[in-house]
Amino acid sequence: MAYLDHRRLAGFATDVLAAVGVPSADAELVADSLVRAELWGHHSHGLLRLPWYVARLRSGVMVAVTKSETVVDTGAVAIVDGRDGVGQVVTAHATDLAVERAKAHGVAVVAVRNSNHFGTAAYYTRRAAERGCIGLLSTNSSPAMAPWGGRVKAIGSNPWSVAVPAGSYGVSVMDISNTGVARGKIYLARQRGEPIPAGWAITSDGAPTTDPVQALAGTILPIGEHKGYAIAMMMDVLSGVLTGSGFGAAVSGPYQSEHRSRAGHLFIALNIDAFMPLGQFTERMERLIAELKSVPRADGVDEIYFPGEPEARTEARALRDGVELPARTVADLDALADELGRPRLG
Repeated sequence: MAYLDHRRLAGFATDVLAAVGVPSADAELVADSLVRAELWGHHSHGLLRLPWYVARLRSGVMVAVTKSETVVDTGAVAIVDGRDGVGQVVTAHATDLAVERAKAHGVAVVAVRNSNHFGTAAYYTRRAAERGCIGLLSTNSSPAMAPWGGRVKAIGSNPWSVAVPAGSYGVSVMDISNTGVARGKIYLARQRGEPIPAGWAITSDGAPTTDPVQALAGTILPIGEHKGYAIAMMMDVLSGVLTGSGFGAAVSGPYQSEHRSRAGHLFIALNIDAFMPLGQFTERMERLIAELKSVPRADGVDEIYFPGEPEARTEARALRDGVELPARTVADLDALADELGRPRLG
């Protein structure tokens, strides 16, 4: 393992993305999204994805210069066509558009079609919460699990996030996939040469496995059994069917450099001031969180956390001590830098 300063990681990622034609401001945004995932402890959505993005840019299935276009505009509702641009850039634009419209209308819904993988959903919902809105973001992804009762993967993990301002507690945020584990965590286990826990996935033959390679070739299991499958399907409806983008098997993942992604997203922003004064809302949030944190703890539990608190604690440590990266990830990033004629990370 290597511990690296977050600014160095961001500079490296920005330089790599600029080398394949991503404009500087967009490259900085993508780099920040990846490094922020590392800081939060979500390494599965961090720098290990950079080579995947570069491969997609170099093959042309993702375009380096993002030119999103608003194709429907009814005030509180807008549809944005990402035109195969960089997912982070498309989604940040949709987020800002949703917040702007929510400030005018109280609520706004921005649908996104023809986008790409955008990293962690919390990166964008936090952006809305920091501006006095509740943000809800859904997306779809390439098939990762079978419909409940099936044996062949046909639907994505289709993650979603909700973030709210929480006064003195900062931001409370939920960001989950509907598989029992995000597929990126299995890629991370493969990077580290580690087994995965039992119950995460089954092989293509339907047998339980702790081998990340067999898991990636097989099927990831849904969270909450049939409930996770049902939520994943509905997130595909919101993100793909409703937006006019790809859905089901028509969506390709960020590690597939030969196919357009066709990922879709849906961002809903609620302007809290349209419901009650923001200060009143955050005071109520503080009371809710304090109530939850004061519940008697189970044996062996030192503290009860609210959603988003573990990430905030992890970020504080990583800013102080550096970001931990697996040696294989560093090696992959150095190989990428060599390919592009850029300075190495390691």
